[in-house]
Amino acid sequence: MLEVEQSRLKISILASGSTGNITYIESDQIKILVDCGFSGKKAIELLKQIDRRPEDLNAILVTHEHSDHIKGVGILARKYNLDIYANQNTWKAMEPKLGKLNLEQKHHFDMNKTMTIGDIDVSSFGVSHDAVDPQFYTFQKNNKRFVMLTDTGYVSDNMRDYVKNADAYLFESNHDLSMLRMGRYPWSLKQRIIGDKGHLSNEDGALALAEIVGDRTKRVYLGHLSKENNLKEIAHSTVEDILKQKGTGIGHDYTLFDTDPETAAPLFRL
Repeated sequence: MLEVEQSRLKISILASGSTGNITYIESDQIKILVDCGFSGKKAIELLKQIDRRPEDLNAILVTHEHSDHIKGVGILARKYNLDIYANQNTWKAMEPKLGKLNLEQKHHFDMNKTMTIGDIDVSSFGVSHDAVDPQFYTFQKNNKRFVMLTDTGYVSDNMRDYVKNADAYLFESNHDLSMLRMGRYPWSLKQRIIGDKGHLSNEDGALALAEIVGDRTKRVYLGHLSKENNLKEIAHSTVEDILKQKGTGIGHDYTLFDTDPETAAPLFRL
């Protein structure tokens, strides 16, 4: 039994929100970060919250070049000699912002591809966001699957089918529409956020989730909440109410979790 437990994926949403994003994934063979939208110092503090050390990391996977996803990528990669994976267009956009890296640290991970990194099968898929070539990832080991899907203006049929019925999700719940409309952002920025290349609202995220969760799903983490246009309590209650209305089994078959921009979610086994 102990061997089975040790062979499973372990995951923590170290931080998620409009101010920065970083996720930690480990197996027996490898320890990975997805994005690092914080200073190196902050990333190390977040890892310490789950009793992990940056010296043990192997790689960083990058979703897209926005600063809330790459701020600390170059710093950590240089200090701890980490491999960095991203698609070609994302590399072109972010490389000037990362600082000097050794050639052997740079790896291309093209969209709609699967790579085995250590003992984890990682697959990439495209999203609709105002970055050059944004992509997110699924992680699979021993028939258990974790899906990350944030930073998208909508969930297409292809995206929905691709990520359906995973064991756990990090899923976008970026803004409350009323807060956004009444807030202080200029109209141009509001249009960007609610557009097809922006972010999912609480309602739209919930409606997409209702069609995605399945009988294998045990955990859903709400991520990338806007600091200005959302509240954790509003996001949670809105998504929970819609998922209940759709009869998805929330609270019985699977559990809804919050994430935080400052505090790591407890490490869980998938």
